[in-house]
Amino acid sequence: MYGSRKLYLPVLVAVLLIGCGDKKDSAATDDKKETQVAAKVNGTELTVHQVNFALQRVPNLNQEQSRAASLQVVRNLVDQEVIAQKALSDKLDRDPNVVQALDAARRQILAEAYMSRKLGAPAEPSDAEVSDYYDKHPDLFAKRKIYRLQEIGITAPKEKHEAIRAQLAASKTLNDFAAWLKTENLPIKAGQGVKPAEQLPLELLPKLAQMPDGQAIVVNSPDGLLVIVLADSQTQPVTLEQAKPAIARVLQTQARQKAAKAELAALKAAARIEYMGEFTDAGKEVAAPVEKPADATLGSEVAPGV
Repeated sequence: MYGSRKLYLPVLVAVLLIGCGDKKDSAATDDKKETQVAAKVNGTELTVHQVNFALQRVPNLNQEQSRAASLQVVRNLVDQEVIAQKALSDKLDRDPNVVQALDAARRQILAEAYMSRKLGAPAEPSDAEVSDYYDKHPDLFAKRKIYRLQEIGITAPKEKHEAIRAQLAASKTLNDFAAWLKTENLPIKAGQGVKPAEQLPLELLPKLAQMPDGQAIVVNSPDGLLVIVLADSQTQPVTLEQAKPAIARVLQTQARQKAAKAELAALKAAARIEYMGEFTDAGKEVAAPVEKPADATLGSEVAPGV
C-alpha cells in the first residue's frame, strides 16, 4: 500500500502540472516582461536594458556599488523621460536647432560605432616594439625628471611677440621681466607647479630636459605667449618593466589612430564628395601653419639667469 502511494503522488503532481501548464507559461511570460521594465512614465516603459547600458559607462563598479548606482540611473532616466515627454508635447522636436543637434548626435554615434566595429580591439604590441619606444624616448623613461616650473601667461597680439621674447632674453631676473610687462600694459597670469615628464607636451620635453635650472623658454599659447621658467628638476628614471603597460597603451592608441585615418581615407576615396558655394575651398589640401602650435618650443629664446 505504501509503495503504491509513493508512485501515485508524483503522477498526481505531474497531471496537475500538465493541466495548469498553459496558465503557468502565460504567467511566467508576463512576469518576465515585467522584470524587463524598470519604471514607467505616463505609460512609457523604461527598461532594464537602458539601465544596464548606462551602468556600462560607469567604470570600476563593484557589486555593492552597482545596486546603488542602478537605482540612481533609474531616477535619472525617469527625470529625463519626464522632461523629454514635456518637450515633445511642446513640439520641441520640430525646433530647427533641436533637429540639427539630434542629427549631429546621430551622425557622431554612427561614425564612432562604425570605426569601433571596423577596427576591433587593438592588438597587443610586441616586446620589441615596446623596447624600441622606450629607447627612443629617454626623457620619458631612462632619463625621466620631475620638473618644478614657474609660468607666466601673457595676453598679447602677434606684433608684440618678438619684443616680448627679446625683453625676456635681456632681463636679469623674472621680476625685471614682469615689471616690463606691466609698463607695456600686457595682462599676465602667473602660476607654478610640479610636473613629471609624462605630463608635459612631447614637443616641449626635449628642450626642458636639456635646460639648466633657472632658465626660461617661450611657447605659443592661444591668446599670446607663455613663459616657462625651470625652477629646478630631479631625476627619477623609470625602468622598461615599469613603463611597459603605459607604452603598450600609447602604441595601441597610435596604431588605432593610424588605422582609423587609413579607413577614413579609403571611405572618402570611394565616396563622391562635392564642396559647394562658399565652402569650395574646404576640399583643398590644408597648408601647414606658419607658426608652431601651442606648447611648441619657439626657436632658441632662452633667458639666462631669469
